Amino acid sequence: MTPLLELHQLTVALERTVIVRLISLQLEQGRIGCLLGPSGCGKTTLLRAIAGFERALEGEIRMGGELVSDARHCLPVEQRQVGMVFQDYALFPHLSVRDNIGFGLRGLSAAARTARIEELAGMLKIADYLDVYPHRLSGGQQQRVAVARAMAPKPRLLLLDEPFASLDVELREQIAREIRQVLKQDGITAILVSHNQYEAFAMADEIGVMRAGELLQWSTPFELYHQPTCEYVADFVGEGVFLEGRVLDDRRVQTSLGVLGGTELHGFAVDTQVQVLIRPDDVIHDDDSPKTARVLDKAFRGSQYLYTLEMPDGTHVLSLVPSHHRHAQGEMIGIHVEMDHLVAFPH
Repeated sequence: MTPLLELHQLTVALERTVIVRLISLQLEQGRIGCLLGPSGCGKTTLLRAIAGFERALEGEIRMGGELVSDARHCLPVEQRQVGMVFQDYALFPHLSVRDNIGFGLRGLSAAARTARIEELAGMLKIADYLDVYPHRLSGGQQQRVAVARAMAPKPRLLLLDEPFASLDVELREQIAREIRQVLKQDGITAILVSHNQYEAFAMADEIGVMRAGELLQWSTPFELYHQPTCEYVADFVGEGVFLEGRVLDDRRVQTSLGVLGGTELHGFAVDTQVQVLIRPDDVIHDDDSPKTARVLDKAFRGSQYLYTLEMPDGTHVLSLVPSHHRHAQGEMIGIHVEMDHLVAFPH
């Protein structure tokens, strides 16, 4: 099957300065992708190039197999069948929610237009606000209206540029999950731009981690977390620490936490010095374990505490512990390590 979106070695420059370089990725029909990275890494420029607002310096963009952009050719924005949702919503203040959603539904009969508006309003839980003006809505409600308006013409690709950035932190993941359900229900392919990994995990099927204009890894959220391809991705996605280790064989590494094993290591000779990634969920609180660590700090996360622990040799690790296990700073607790994925990088 031909992917809905293909980028091949895409490079984009603004005012002769290269912003993104040699980007390649594919997104299948009905899937949701995310470009994840810190501010200034080029993710919004890449999104604008996909929309058609920026031209390709090198490489190409294809949609459904059709060439829409390369160094010689740039299909106009209005011919790409792309919807956009912006950070500031960009709703029309003088139009009701109903008319905002229906703004792009030209050419439909009145009945078909009404049906599509009411369908989306129901899916996005804003049916009670169709005759209200945007200034009367909360930020989350305005965001839903903006998404509904972009979805209304059934674009073949929906682009969302930091759509949750102005929302309260506690709302972001909730709305990301809800919008994911709506996009899946409507069969719309989408790409989200975000600097927040939890939004990305809540919404995306594939995530691309960007740094300084380069795409470091394009993978599922599970693969990014458990199988990062470089130290930057390992450090950027999720939480964890790196421990020094020595390779014993293709499945085991000697560290200050003992001998760690898991998935097969590739490309490391015996006795190679490596950095081993230890996630908080790898370090298990175990009252019966002879291995102990001192609680340096803890952060309450509802059902869990995130403990910062110090080993006898001074090594620091993180551990997620059910919150009914309450331990004071300075207390010694038992731990053991359970790893399914052994991730190591050259030291």
